[in-house]
Amino acid sequence: MKNLIALLTASCLLLLVGCNTVKGVGQDLQKAGEKIEDVAKKK
Repeated sequence: MKNLIALLTASCLLLLVGCNTVKGVGQDLQKAGEKIEDVAKKK
């Protein structure tokens, strides 16, 4: 039973870390896209 609880806890932590990473990458890509868009508007 303790092993099952430890496994579930570890799985939940990995999912939370993965979501934050994906969210961060998405935000970085969005910022890069905005900068490219600004440069294109200036020309």
